[in-house]
Amino acid sequence: MNSYKVRTARIEDLETLLNFEQEIVKAERPFDPTIQKGDISYYDIRELILSPDAEVVVVEYNGNVVASGHARIREARHYLDHETYSYLGFMYTDPNHRGQGLNAKIVDALQAWTTKKGIKEIRLTVYNDNEAAVRAYEKKGFKKHIIEMRLTE
Repeated sequence: MNSYKVRTARIEDLETLLNFEQEIVKAERPFDPTIQKGDISYYDIRELILSPDAEVVVVEYNGNVVASGHARIREARHYLDHETYSYLGFMYTDPNHRGQGLNAKIVDALQAWTTKKGIKEIRLTVYNDNEAAVRAYEKKGFKKHIIEMRLTE
């Protein structure tokens, strides 16, 4: 019986993860008209995999990577009550595997890694109009915190 397995990403996963990144960009373009056209990169995925201050996790199904996410330790603003926090990003699930709770499994794994690092604050950003993603993160206990607004002339 095949089952989903969450594990730390490896360099051998890089090609698949780079494809996931382009799928994320494609999915986010309708929410953000300021994203440049053409191939762009949000992350240095190789560096994230190798960094002691980041954790990239994947979900594997039948030997294939079908979902991803990362946590990265960031310095908090000097006026906050914590020095560092864990920032989550690179959340992607192959369309054929959506609805299986894989994003929740990834968040759980990244939360465990964050706790192991002694960090209590976890943050992420999501487009306000991406209602499905907002609901998924709210189910995991995330609360809306700051709304970034923009004005163009």
